[in-house]
Amino acid sequence: MARQKTVFCCTDCGNETPNWAGRCPKCGSWNTLKEVTLDVQPKGSRTRSSSARTQESNLPKRITDLDVSAEIRFSTGISEFDRVLGGGAVEGSLVLVGGAPGIGKSTILLQMCGKVGENKRILYVTGEESDRQLKLRANRLGVNSKSVYVLSETDISSIVGNIDSTNPEIVIIDSIQTISDTESDSAPGSVSQVKECTMRLMRVAKERGFTVFIVGHVNKEGSLAGPKVLEHMVDCVLYFEGEQNTSFRLLRAAKNRFGSTNEIGVFEMRDSGLHSVENPSEMLLSGRPENTPGTCVTCVMEGTRPLLAEIQALLTSGGYNASRRCNGLDYNRVAMLLAVVEKRGGLSVISCDTYINVIGGLTLDEPSADLATVLAIASSYLERPLGSDLAAIGEVGLSGEIRSVSAINQRLSEIARLGFKRCVIPAHIRGEIIKITGLEIIPVKNVYDAIRIVLKSNSIKSQI
Repeated sequence: MARQKTVFCCTDCGNETPNWAGRCPKCGSWNTLKEVTLDVQPKGSRTRSSSARTQESNLPKRITDLDVSAEIRFSTGISEFDRVLGGGAVEGSLVLVGGAPGIGKSTILLQMCGKVGENKRILYVTGEESDRQLKLRANRLGVNSKSVYVLSETDISSIVGNIDSTNPEIVIIDSIQTISDTESDSAPGSVSQVKECTMRLMRVAKERGFTVFIVGHVNKEGSLAGPKVLEHMVDCVLYFEGEQNTSFRLLRAAKNRFGSTNEIGVFEMRDSGLHSVENPSEMLLSGRPENTPGTCVTCVMEGTRPLLAEIQALLTSGGYNASRRCNGLDYNRVAMLLAVVEKRGGLSVISCDTYINVIGGLTLDEPSADLATVLAIASSYLERPLGSDLAAIGEVGLSGEIRSVSAINQRLSEIARLGFKRCVIPAHIRGEIIKITGLEIIPVKNVYDAIRIVLKSNSIKSQI
C-alpha cells in the first residue's frame, strides 16, 4: 500500500527539500517553497511494477535504424505562429503558451482550430469557460468546423477518457491551472496538481502521437505560474508579449526542442482576432516624426528576420541626482552608453535626466542597437535631428570603438527596402559588404567620429 510523503517544492527551480524554509537553498528565491504531498510506493512493489513495465515496453533500437523520412510537422494555418514554432507544430509534442490575461493565448489557439479543423480532429478542453461562452467567442472569430470538439471539464481522468473515445490529433488544454486530479488532495493550480496533470498528458501524447497545446498563466513577475519543472517537461514554451492597451502582440519562443528560440512572431489584435503582420518593420516605423531630435532607427536580428526598430531619447537638465528611465533597453547597458558618450564622445550627459524608449513595445537585447542609442542621446542633447533617412548599426565598446555585428548585408538590405538613404556602420566589418543601390554607407571607427560626422559638429567640446 502506498504511503504519503510531504516535501516542499520550489516554484522557481523545482528543487525539493524535506523541510520548509523562507529561502530556497538551491536558487536563493524567497517565499517560493510550497508544500507537496507525494504518494510513495513500497520498495518491493515498485521493483516488481518497474520490471513488469520493462518486459511490456518496446525494446531499445539503434539510432541508425530509426526512420524519420515521414513528415512529422503540420502547419497551424497561421504564418507567424508557424515561424515561431520552427516551421509548424510537431506531431506528438507538448507546446506551452503563456502570457498575461487577455493577451491572446486562447484567441490564437481557437483561430488555429478554425484553420486546421477541416483536416484534423481537435479536442478543445476548457476549464475556465462554459461551452456556450466558448461558442460565442468562436462565432466572433469565425470558427465553425465539425471536426472541433469542445469539452468543459477540469478532471484529468475524465479528460484522458474523452481523449480515448474521441481519438483527436490535436488537444488544447485551456488552462492547465484549472485541471486537477481528484485522487490528490492538493488544490487545483498547486505545484503537485500542475505537475501530475502535465505528466499524464505527456505520457498519453507521446504514446499516441497527438499534439498538445497547453495554456499557462503567468504570475506577477511575468514568469509562468506553477512549478519551474513544467517548462522542462514540455517541448516548446511560447510567451505572448505586449501591452493590453496596444493592438500589437509579440510571440517569442523561450524553449523549442524542434526549432530556433530566436524567432519572433508579430500579430495585430483586431475585432476578428489576431492577424499576422508580415512586414513588422514597416508597422513599427509608422507614424515616425520627421526632423525631430532624439530619434534613431536601427536594425536587429530576430532569428532569421531583420527587424527595424526606432529608439527615442529625451535628455533634460537634471540636478545632482539625475534620473534615468529605460523602456525596451537594459538599464545597465544604457548607463554604460551614457558613460561612453560622456567620456569618449565629449558630451556632458551624465548630469542630465535621461529617458530612453523603444517604439512598439519591443525589447532589444542585441548589442547592435548601441550605436543608434548613442546617436539618439547625442541628437537629443545637441538638439539636432539626425534626419528621417538615416539608420545606424553597431556595437559600442567601453573605449568608444564601434565594433562589427553579424548579418550586416541582410540588415542593410532591409534598411534600403524601407526607403532609408544613409546608414552608419562600423568601419571594421567582418566579410565583404554588398553594394546596395541608393544606400549611402557611412563607416565610423568610434563614438566621437560618429557624433561629429552624422550631426556635423566639428567642435563638440565647445557645446558642453
